[in-house]
Amino acid sequence: MKAAYFEQFGGPDVLKYGDLPDPPPAAGEVLVDVHAASVNAADWKFRAGQYPNSGQTKFPAIPGRDFSGVVSALGGGVDDLKVGDAVFGVLDAGREGTYCEKIAIKSAIVGRKPDALSHIDAAALALTGLTAVSSVVDVLKLQRGETILIQGGAGGVAGFAIQLAKHLGARVITTTSTANIEYVRGLGADEVIDYTKQDFTKAVSGVDAVFETVGGDVAEKSFAVLKPGGRAAFIASGMQAPKPNRSDVTALRPPVARSRAAMERIAGLITSGAVRPPEVRIYQLSQAAEAHRLSEGRHFHGKLVLKVR
Repeated sequence: MKAAYFEQFGGPDVLKYGDLPDPPPAAGEVLVDVHAASVNAADWKFRAGQYPNSGQTKFPAIPGRDFSGVVSALGGGVDDLKVGDAVFGVLDAGREGTYCEKIAIKSAIVGRKPDALSHIDAAALALTGLTAVSSVVDVLKLQRGETILIQGGAGGVAGFAIQLAKHLGARVITTTSTANIEYVRGLGADEVIDYTKQDFTKAVSGVDAVFETVGGDVAEKSFAVLKPGGRAAFIASGMQAPKPNRSDVTALRPPVARSRAAMERIAGLITSGAVRPPEVRIYQLSQAAEAHRLSEGRHFHGKLVLKVR
């Protein structure tokens, strides 16, 4: 199969495009012919060796966590999917490897792709949707009438979260750069803070919840805008949420558990019209290095997706 892979950690230039062996599906797995794989910040962090378990990585290593495709073979004991089913999903936590033409994955954690959703859009929504739903609904438990600050609103996860929070009946404040103000307004944000011109800690106060997708000092400063008893969920600060600098708020790290039910909940939000697919920039699989350069720069909105076939 064709794949984008690397044989040592480093910058985007370590990514290669070539042939690797096809993976066989084990018992309980399906083999999926991948049509599209999305590009996430986690992918270039993996490529750069930034994860704590990087020393255990076996080369050649294939980046990528989410995908959309068609089932082409069944492992032993699989009776809940059939060859020809269109599916989308996210690899098990801690596993990378969707920048390729074929993947073997547990049948139980993939969802059926809605007919109305293209493979490109399904790939763009898989990990972003899973993370947003896990964070906003399951962990923050956002309620109608509450106010949430979503940091980095132009990103894939945050863009999904803005729409989801509005669907739940919340008031949404988000931060973004000047170039993306109209984009996040179009997603439904009630208030937009241009972080290049305003300090969000001076513009916002007393919110019920924060969904933090940026990391660094933005994460640390986010506690300041919460009301007493408020809660914040963090997805860009490692496996542990940062420790609050005040005792009257709660810091949470969403688990983002994989399951078919979770994927099909995302599909339901899309088919019902509650959330629409993001703007997508498409690259060929052979252009993975170029896509990584753009992703790593963080100056774009929507999602980057690799077209595999």
